[in-house]
Amino acid sequence: MLKKAKLSPAKNKSSILKIRKNIDKIDNQILHLLFLRKKEVSNIIKYKNKNQIIDKKRIYSLIKKLKSTGRKKKLEPYLIDNVWKAIIKSFIRFEKSKF
Repeated sequence: MLKKAKLSPAKNKSSILKIRKNIDKIDNQILHLLFLRKKEVSNIIKYKNKNQIIDKKRIYSLIKKLKSTGRKKKLEPYLIDNVWKAIIKSFIRFEKSKF
């Protein structure tokens, strides 16, 4: 039986810190993308009425397309489903607050 190579606690901590730094960079990129999405949602509100905020067919189609693209990138469908449903729900709330 092969034994796992054990890394020193200092090496583990250094690796974890480096990875967390990368995750923080990605989180900042996500924040920037949410900012850009909010700008576009703010623009589209000008062309909608309150009854047009929720478009179930578009939401279904969008999530289906994203899951398909995500599978190609080896992303679990539940990740896409949960994240995008939270994003969509949040932006629906944002849109409703503008009417």
